[in-house]
Amino acid sequence: MQYTEIMVRYGELSTKGKNRNDFIGRLNGNVTKALHEYKQLRIHPKRDRMHIVLNGDDAEGVIERLRHVFGIQNFSPSIQVDRDLDSVKEMALAMMKEIGQPGMSFKVNTRRSDHNFFLDTNDMNRELGGYLSDELPELEVQMKKPDITLRVEIRQDAIYLTNQVIQGAGGLPVGSAGKGMLMLSGGIDSPVAGYLTLKRGVDIEMVHFFSPPYTSDNALNKAKELTAKLVPYVGGIKFIEVPFTEIQEEVKHSVPEGYLMTIQRRMMLRLTDQIRAKRQGLAIFNGESVGQVASQTLESMMAINDVTTTPIVRPVATMDKNEIIEIAKDIDTYELSIMPFEDCCTIFAPPAPKTRPNLDKTRFYEQRIDVDALIERSLAGIKVTEIKAGDQFLNQDEEIIAELL
Repeated sequence: MQYTEIMVRYGELSTKGKNRNDFIGRLNGNVTKALHEYKQLRIHPKRDRMHIVLNGDDAEGVIERLRHVFGIQNFSPSIQVDRDLDSVKEMALAMMKEIGQPGMSFKVNTRRSDHNFFLDTNDMNRELGGYLSDELPELEVQMKKPDITLRVEIRQDAIYLTNQVIQGAGGLPVGSAGKGMLMLSGGIDSPVAGYLTLKRGVDIEMVHFFSPPYTSDNALNKAKELTAKLVPYVGGIKFIEVPFTEIQEEVKHSVPEGYLMTIQRRMMLRLTDQIRAKRQGLAIFNGESVGQVASQTLESMMAINDVTTTPIVRPVATMDKNEIIEIAKDIDTYELSIMPFEDCCTIFAPPAPKTRPNLDKTRFYEQRIDVDALIERSLAGIKVTEIKAGDQFLNQDEEIIAELL
């Protein structure tokens, strides 16, 4: 079928009341960004739905992009026909022949925005349903839960037919809930946290700490590749590289082994918070899951959070590992996450970290390092790039490693 339009339904946006137009405007911008390569199509956002007129652009490519845009409940590729009953019957028959199989059931569902059309919704349902039943006796008419629903929309300019409802990504348009920083490691949890954050409408920037020569370029590129997996949901994501070698070496030299991890993470949080302030973010997000590892007990979280009053949101906090892994597989980050390139969270991990660090001791040991100077030098070395759809950072040899895991 040569589709002429895709009709997009908003879903959760219908509950947004007076702010609805703002959400629709944001969704329109995100869809425009996602479809920027398609030069012929035109997007027309309406209050109740969005119409994407293809003008000959590749429908399948557009459909694949739309699957990842948050804020879309579902969408239907449609075919425009003249406001003539014979034309409608001809196209409806062609559509049903393409997808119908003997023994399948169907119904016709008409929506009429032009109330001056000579047939109302019930008349069109009967007229078209009867015609299709006569022409395709191998199909059965069924009003409840049919295999195929032929949808007819009567508008002032034309009549539109569709027989598909494709599920969208749901959630809210990215950017409608503000901007935050996501602390991205190379593990399984933080990319999933990023996906869930985007789904709730937050525009995120990735903050990734790297410590050469202890961490390799492969580890850095792995984090960028994980970011690229989330790009289709938003169109582009800023990736912020934060040098962390000097801080880790100083902490290891000056702090008791049991408190290495706690103080390192306090420094990471301080850096992320200062980056957030400079880049007008509203909150910090991370992939911590309560009780999953030693640094993620409630006592550790309290000792680490002590350095900021900025909201820290943990989208996977109450999930178990299997739940997180399932989402990671669904969004295609799992195989990347388990690639064996160490990030800076693990290179100096002590054999017996404090799982319940004392806050007063944490503050005392931290006085042994020059926090402000270390933070200042690290911030001076940050690098910000934008990762876009199609960007790749790992070579074929590293892909083979992933296949062997």
